[in-house]
Parts: sequence; C-alpha cells; structure tokens
Amino acid sequence: MAGTKAAVAEVDVAGHSVRLSSPDRVIFPQRGFTKADVFHYYLAVGDGIMRALRDRPTTLQRFPEGVEGEMFFQKRVPTRGVPPWVTTAEITFPSGRSAAELCPVDLAHVAWAAQMGTIVFHPWPVRAADVDRPDELRIDLDPQPGTDFADAARAAGEVRAVLDELGVTGWPKTSGGRGVHVYLRIQPRWTFTEVRRATIALAREVERRHPDLVTTAWWKEERGRRVFVDFNQMARDRTIACAYSLRANARATVSTPVTWDELPDVDPDDFDLRTVPARLAERGDPHAGIDDAPWDITPLLEWAERDAAAGQGDLPYPPDHPKMPGEPKRVQPSRAKRAPEEESA
Repeated sequence: MAGTKAAVAEVDVAGHSVRLSSPDRVIFPQRGFTKADVFHYYLAVGDGIMRALRDRPTTLQRFPEGVEGEMFFQKRVPTRGVPPWVTTAEITFPSGRSAAELCPVDLAHVAWAAQMGTIVFHPWPVRAADVDRPDELRIDLDPQPGTDFADAARAAGEVRAVLDELGVTGWPKTSGGRGVHVYLRIQPRWTFTEVRRATIALAREVERRHPDLVTTAWWKEERGRRVFVDFNQMARDRTIACAYSLRANARATVSTPVTWDELPDVDPDDFDLRTVPARLAERGDPHAGIDDAPWDITPLLEWAERDAAAGQGDLPYPPDHPKMPGEPKRVQPSRAKRAPEEESA
C-alpha cells in the first residue's frame, strides 16, 4: 500500500500565503508540542514578537526534527526556494565577511521561519536602515553557579536603580532560563564598539555598588557566586533570544517581557508556549512603550572615559573576534600568573 502524503496547509499571514508542512511532527517531546503548535504560537504572539524583530537582521536557530535533534544557526537566507516576498538585510561579521540575513518586516516572515524549523529568533540590536549603529542596548544578567533567577532579578533591580538616576527606562524580560535581560532603546548614533563601552561602564557602576551580587569578570574563575553582566552580548554578531521567542529546552519556555513590579516574584518556567499567548492577550505587552523615547547614551560614554582615566579600560572580546584596539590580553588570569614561573623553570 502506498504511503500517504504528509499533510500540508497554506496559511494566510499578513497578506502572504505561508506553507505549513508536517504539522504533527513533535518538536518538544516532553510536552508533546508539535510543529503546528510552534507555528500557531508565533502567530498568537505576533504583535509582541514583531515589536522585537521588525526590520532587524535575524539569525535563526533551527531544529528541523525537534529540540532533541540536530540544531544549526542560519545566518544566510538561501538564494533558492525562498518566497519572493522574504526580505533580507546585509550585515558584516567581525571577520569582514557579510551575509544576507532574514529581516522580518511582517509576521509572515516569522511564520515562514517557523515552517523552516526555527525555534529561537536571535535579532541583531540594529535596524536595516543602519546595520552598523545599534538602537538597542542589551544588558544580559547571567547567574553563575551557586546563584539563580532570584539573584538575577535582584541584580536587575539594581540596574534599574542606576537607570532611574540616569533618567532612562529599562525594559526587563526573562531569558527563558535562569537569567534576566534588560533592554534600553537608544538613538542609533554610535558604533558597536561605543555601545559596548557604554554597557561596560553601566555594568561596572552596578558592580561597584553591589560587588557581592554583580560581577563584570570575563573569566569564569574570577566570577564567584555572583551574577555576571555579559557585556559582550553588545559585541558585533552577538545576539540574544528576543522577546516572545521560544527557547529550545524541554519545557518550551519563552523569553517573556515582564513589568518591574512583577519581576521579583515570577517563575520563568511559568512562561511557556501554552501560557504566554493568553498572558499577552489578557495583559498586553509590558514592552509596548519600548520605542517611545530613544535615549542618548552620552552619560555612559562619559562614565567609560572616567573609568579609563582611573585605569579601568576595555575588557576582553569574545574569542572569535579579531584583536581590538586597547583590548587587554585574552589570557586566563591563572595561566598568566603561571607563565613567568613556567618560563623560569
């Protein structure tokens, strides 16, 4: 008996016909969520995720056979087999090479990516109009061993206190795991290098005020039981899962915008593929006002100059970046201390 052809549907999204094939394929085995569940989840949170993705070059984290199968990051949109309405933006990597990345201009782009097995959306902090000048400063609060989400939420509260003094609004969200992200909408006037310097200056200010809670130490051996502010998430070609993106874990959690008032009490595991659409429909998007008042980061750049004059210059870049001007040696501190002894042995 001949096999039956897999089900295929055509779904109208934002005026485009988007194909949905293999809708019953299980993507999250422990929850039983299917490809159709993922596809329709993204339609249900359309307003929220488009606020996060619109006009942004976006790397796709794809799991064609589900989260327990093969994964790859797609940074280039194929030249064949792509709907003619799909929009891309040309971005340049630290190596100098370039790529045409997906650049969502409407929800059909998100749906198309979901059809292609995308679980996680990783947008650049820039818009297509100027891909070399970020309009989003991202503060990634990463709990280290011995700390947890509650510590990250406390650290976010301390970030908020500093931002309040600067007169700027921060927009928090869960990472979908143990971390917290705080976004600032900024004026697109500065380079990646300058925005990264501003992020380091902000992180150092929070660290000075709360050294037992927060660290900017790049090397893991120096971080201790503290929350690491991952300043290198503002380096070129480093991205964070966007607001309303699913995460590729067993629970199918979502990186979810929250209000500052609720952040200390939420459980990030409560925000998942099933619960977030209803939350968004009932409460609206806590990030609805994020685009209202882009900020001038000059005060942070002044802090960076102050720190440099006091001997606190740049910090190491990710290992895949070329050596940057003024960057310290990329040598693990314990190895750097051993080196003279090893040379004299």
